[in-house]
Amino acid sequence: MPFPGIGSISAIIHMLAKGPEAARSNHLMRVIGTVILALLVSLSLVGSVSAQDSPLLLSSINLSSASVTEGRSVEATVTLNMAAPNSGAKVSLAVDPAGSALVPTSITVPAGATTATFPVKVATATSVTIYGNYGVTKSESLAVMPKMSIDEVADRVIAHERTFVEQMKHRHPLAETYIQNLKTDKDSVVVPNSDQYFLGRLDLSDGVEDQLFEKQTGLKLKALNPFPSLFSRKFLPLGFAQMVMLDRDFQKKNYDFKFVRQEFLGEVRCIVIDVQPKGNAGGRFLGRIWVEDHDYNIVRFNGTYSPHSRYSYYLHFDSWRLNLQAGVWLPAYVFIEESNLKSAGPLLPGLHFKAQTRLWSYDPEPLKHEGEFAEIQVEAVTDQTDAAKEAGPVEAQRMWERTAEDNALDHLQKVGLLAPLGDVDKILQTVVNNLIVTNNLQIIPDVRCRVLLTSPLESLTIGHTIVISRGLLDVLPDEGALAMTLAHELSHIALGHRIDTRFAFNDRFFFPDQNTFQRLDFSRNPAEEEAADNKAMELLANSPYKDKLANAGLFLKALETRAPELSSLIRPHLGNRMESGKGIRMSGVLNRAPQLEMLRIDQIAALPLGGRVKLDPWSNRLEMMKTKPVVLLSPQEKMPFEVTPFFPYLSRFTTTTAVETASAQ
Repeated sequence: MPFPGIGSISAIIHMLAKGPEAARSNHLMRVIGTVILALLVSLSLVGSVSAQDSPLLLSSINLSSASVTEGRSVEATVTLNMAAPNSGAKVSLAVDPAGSALVPTSITVPAGATTATFPVKVATATSVTIYGNYGVTKSESLAVMPKMSIDEVADRVIAHERTFVEQMKHRHPLAETYIQNLKTDKDSVVVPNSDQYFLGRLDLSDGVEDQLFEKQTGLKLKALNPFPSLFSRKFLPLGFAQMVMLDRDFQKKNYDFKFVRQEFLGEVRCIVIDVQPKGNAGGRFLGRIWVEDHDYNIVRFNGTYSPHSRYSYYLHFDSWRLNLQAGVWLPAYVFIEESNLKSAGPLLPGLHFKAQTRLWSYDPEPLKHEGEFAEIQVEAVTDQTDAAKEAGPVEAQRMWERTAEDNALDHLQKVGLLAPLGDVDKILQTVVNNLIVTNNLQIIPDVRCRVLLTSPLESLTIGHTIVISRGLLDVLPDEGALAMTLAHELSHIALGHRIDTRFAFNDRFFFPDQNTFQRLDFSRNPAEEEAADNKAMELLANSPYKDKLANAGLFLKALETRAPELSSLIRPHLGNRMESGKGIRMSGVLNRAPQLEMLRIDQIAALPLGGRVKLDPWSNRLEMMKTKPVVLLSPQEKMPFEVTPFFPYLSRFTTTTAVETASAQ
């Protein structure tokens, strides 16, 4: 049974609020608020008694938004635990603090229904709690933001963007850009036609610079191009790096601002504003910005830059920032697309492409120990050696190889190319352990798994550590395909294919970060690759994955089909190519696969890039993405190995997030 008194309380409050003294006295309102809360507690106690007599209870109150601007309204919904009776169910309502929002004294849930809605119009910028009672009392809180003019919002946005520009001058993240030129095939499906890849360390301290990691595309990126990249159909990485900046000199006098709406990006409520440059100024941002409504940081901007002349053209992009530290929003993703730029003669060919830029490693050198020596307590260090046992020749050789392995892994992690140990490694380790146990392999020292943070598809071994790239993890269709990949690398270890022990001397790593791919090479010769393929087929035949390799074979067929167009995606940084033109790795699995049918919606041979693994750009930690299953509606939506837009779930950095990250390290 409902408790009728709460409606009467609300009526008394409204009556008191009409008096002139109440309007002038904040003290009286606080007293009234205290009375309300005390009565609501008693209502909850009474409700618990009446709940024993009736199974019909109020289940919840939900608001259409967790926050709202003062003077505006949100919609509230009361929900019962079962359908209302023929006479309906009258839910009593109240608000605290009194007078902070307008709500009806009650709302009736119609017969046979479980929900009813009512408006909540807020009056003041404060936290508001809406109470409802039917058998039990439920509540929901609403944050109310102060009303601001578009000019005031623009002033705050510009001030924070200036701070952001100064912060970025001291940040040097890794920036990876992968571009896919597109065409329409004979089945009217848009597919990649060619690709390009860049990886470098971004430097915004004096304009936009890129310290590029070489051994990538063979393109001399520092050379000056006398023509716009549009003419040569070659893209330069600096153009993509600029898209993390809205405007290095963002000033109110240069732009017109127009409020569009309020909108949530994930759990972050944003103010959406259209921005246009004044006059005919070229090179200024033209598009839409999303501004979080706590500190007025830009968290997303979508558009292009205004052209300098009729012969210049800027690409369209969608740039996202994440809240990586308290009060700090930093660039993480940029999606670039051109699909309707028609040819205007031989000097201006048409453009049809998609590209992704990813940024990470904002917290540089996670293994650095500078300034920590004074904090080391020698007493806390335990001697792990066995004094009664010296290392014999075999043990010494194993330890020497492990030293080379650890040195290489430490360097790759310090540079920002290798993810720290985490949960994704444990998933890989589980599959490897299944292969080891079911094949009775004896391997000393133990096998480890790590993830390379780059997009090109590759897997390799560094000593007894199996390394697989983030891009390859993204596109593998299932666990069987993952097992096939890991079995090949495990076979190198089982067959005794060793690491080059020159890396046991740490001075080998005293070189600039951008020379890493030139100095480190863990590729195998053709004979070792063939032996690893044969051994991997034996391991898989004895494993739990022996009947789960159909999709693994389809993956190899899809890779073989797309390889000519995706030469940059399959060009490894550190190991061997999965497809070389003369053949493909693990051809035995490919030969047993069913026919590849690209138009079959239910046959998924490979996934798009970015669909499985999520990277924290600050700590470089990886975790598996949590996505809902999606039913494909056409072959166009399969998109194997393809670039897709970004839509990250934005959330605010909290101390809880920091503690969880630290505890995982």
